[in-house]
Amino acid sequence: MNLDTRPSARWLRWLYRGGRPGRLARAMNRCSAVLHASGLVPRWVTLEVPGRRTGRSISFPLVLADHGGERYLVAMLGSRTNWVLNLRAAGGRAVLRHGRRRSVRLIEVEPAGRAPILRRYLALAPGARPHIPVDRHAPLEDFESIAPQFPVFRITAP
Repeated sequence: MNLDTRPSARWLRWLYRGGRPGRLARAMNRCSAVLHASGLVPRWVTLEVPGRRTGRSISFPLVLADHGGERYLVAMLGSRTNWVLNLRAAGGRAVLRHGRRRSVRLIEVEPAGRAPILRRYLALAPGARPHIPVDRHAPLEDFESIAPQFPVFRITAP
């Protein structure tokens, strides 16, 4: 594993220790969700999915990655990430906010197709780099070895 050891990377990993956001990270994510939804910053979006237990809409700030003419969302913390579990329970139905609200359907990409998308995602999302144990400039084979651990979803119309 090639995890970044800089203090800023250690700080970001600390915020999500155990693969889940701590109290501070949750508060920061609520603020980020508002900014991401505003549409002011390209590639920043807010994903809204119904909670799998409560059914209440929950918002998650994410970075949108583009590859091969398609748009994708990546779970930088892996398959046990809350938004991934909620999305799977909702059958892939969600709402994306980026200036305006749009209903979407997210289709999970098979692990064999994730490597180039993960590499593009790391090029666009510096905050995700401490969580994904491959250097963004690494060869595609390195991404293939970790691809099963990080879900990727293609954004489609509902």
